[in-house]
Amino acid sequence: MAAVADVVRILVVGQTPPPFGGQAVMIQRMLEGRYPGFELLHVRMGFSREMSEIGRFRPGKVWELAGLLGRTFGAWLRHRPQVLYYPPAGPNMVPFLRDALFLTLVRPWFKATIFHFHASGVSELYPKLNWLLKRAFWLAYGRPELAIRSAETAPDDGSFMKARRSVVMPLGLDDQAQHLPPRDDADHPPVILYVGVLKRTKGVLVLLDACRRLREAGKSFRLVAVGQFESPAFEREARDFVQVSGLAPLVSFPGVLVGADKWRAYQQADIFCFPSFFEAESFGLVLVEAMMFRLPIVATHWRGIPALVKDGDNGFLVAPQDPAETAGKLALLCDQRTLREQFGRRGRERYLAEFSKEAFERRMAEAFALAGSML
Repeated sequence: MAAVADVVRILVVGQTPPPFGGQAVMIQRMLEGRYPGFELLHVRMGFSREMSEIGRFRPGKVWELAGLLGRTFGAWLRHRPQVLYYPPAGPNMVPFLRDALFLTLVRPWFKATIFHFHASGVSELYPKLNWLLKRAFWLAYGRPELAIRSAETAPDDGSFMKARRSVVMPLGLDDQAQHLPPRDDADHPPVILYVGVLKRTKGVLVLLDACRRLREAGKSFRLVAVGQFESPAFEREARDFVQVSGLAPLVSFPGVLVGADKWRAYQQADIFCFPSFFEAESFGLVLVEAMMFRLPIVATHWRGIPALVKDGDNGFLVAPQDPAETAGKLALLCDQRTLREQFGRRGRERYLAEFSKEAFERRMAEAFALAGSML
């Protein structure tokens, strides 16, 4: 074990914005924190320039992998970090193959490895692998000193990998709601907000179908869907659905919003909807953002999401890929302002108690101390 007076150096290999996905945002927040007794060094990944590239192969990623290996070994030679911090891939073959090569080459140079599962479910890929790739899986992922997942309900990838310790540590964000002036509470149709990649498995078509049902039921509302489409083909499909369903006057796609523009979108919304069934969903950082802004939530009973949304408390949980149930819960919130305010208040209370920046930094300091004790 390292002496108490020693500074433990942790090499963080991970993406930071852009793009502004949950994993990249949280790694940036972690790097900005202060952890007495630990020095965080950073080697930035750059495999994805846009959210639509995540999990997909392009030739440039091969060169990025070579560059990442070079930067990682360069940082090790200069600073001699004892601990490697790495966010493993989700259940997708392209990033798994990247991880298999990178980690097999890099992990032997470190005394301890922390895996932080910002994307979940890579262990679910294992039964689909042939014998050679299963061997590569264990060489890359087997027996880390510490595995962190963000929610109790997310897949326990660390235990599958036989981690020495596997812990649950929710994410957290600094409070942006307190920096904005009070919203305009003038009477207007309820605004339903979605923030994230506009992706099929994030439930975007489910949400649009739910909105079609709301319109046919005579409900007054607007939908603002913030984010980048996963592909031009899916964008065409979504926009065609909006046109055919008569939703064009009610739905807007403002694209990716960051900084103050994004926070204003939350501030001006009345309901947050996140009907994800994304295969690597681990936590749903946008749900923390919605809670921060006192928004009632309609989301799916899927992976890590129930760790944030308590059905009937700060929102509603619905079955994945069920536009009828999603529409029913959205209609209830559209009709009942008092219920929206009640759910929103409880969400804000949960954010302050469990998902603040301070709570996140405290939990990460505990994780680093745990990893340091294993040296």
